[in-house]
Amino acid sequence: MKMLLSFALFALGTLSAGAPLAQAQGYPVKPVRFIINFPPGGPTDIVGRMAADTLARSWGVQVVADNRGGAGGNIGAEMCARSAPDGYTLCMFTVAQSIAPSIYSKLAYDPVKDFAHVTLLATLPSLLMVHPSVPAKNVQELVKLAKAKPGTLSYASTGNGTSPHMLMEMFKMLAGINLVHIPYKGAAPAMIDQISGQVEAGFSTAIAALPYVQQGKVRALAISTRERFPPLPDLPTMEQAGVKGFEGSSWNAVVMPAGTPREIVTRINRELVKLMHTPETKERMIAMGGIAIGSSPEEFVAYLKADMERWAKVAQAAKVKLD
Repeated sequence: MKMLLSFALFALGTLSAGAPLAQAQGYPVKPVRFIINFPPGGPTDIVGRMAADTLARSWGVQVVADNRGGAGGNIGAEMCARSAPDGYTLCMFTVAQSIAPSIYSKLAYDPVKDFAHVTLLATLPSLLMVHPSVPAKNVQELVKLAKAKPGTLSYASTGNGTSPHMLMEMFKMLAGINLVHIPYKGAAPAMIDQISGQVEAGFSTAIAALPYVQQGKVRALAISTRERFPPLPDLPTMEQAGVKGFEGSSWNAVVMPAGTPREIVTRINRELVKLMHTPETKERMIAMGGIAIGSSPEEFVAYLKADMERWAKVAQAAKVKLD
């Protein structure tokens, strides 16, 4: 009797251990939900739908884009963290999720512990821009102007705690300058007032600002990343422009709820990395103002942790806190 019970328990354990693999082999057998944690039409939505369409074509099942914007992407991220880890919920993640732990005293999710990290899809470099009326042709001239008139120059952002806000706070911290923050509700109104000269400076993703730079409506002084940006090859990086230690950008990634079977995460990673490494996707991303990446889950986790540390230092120095 004991021998029979032992065999039954062994068989049950074997079946349980093999369940994720069996699930992955037959996956997916029904529509997959893809939570996009920002509203339609923005960079995150565009990149997310590109990924969703690719997976749908590859699998032959529906991958339903579900926009759940609000609270800087935190509403969608929290919804993702609370979803069943059965492989049928994918979610977009952005730089907002690496900033959030440093600026929100109460956050309903942990960007590292509460997710299975699939891949970093793309980085979205930002441009430091000034209105053409500002007498600064490069970053050092802007620094000199800001130091001569502390607290008089203003800069636009897409809201408190957003990437454009935090990038400028990093600039202020590293350059030792003071500019007045004017937060807006989104990229469009911020860009409108910068183009009109209501505010003198600001950071904006290249994906949003590139057309206005090319039309001469704003003057780009530098790119936020460590590498130069191909559509603007003569534009220096912030580091090259004399702001030592400056590096930062927006980014888009894909995650799933923690506990999702590793075999499923690996399969999705393989599909999305393949997408981001095609010449067509790379060209499309460059034209949009982004850089296609496509990383391993481990590379993405390392990138996320480093980004969280970066923004924690900026938030502490600038005393940025949101409740």
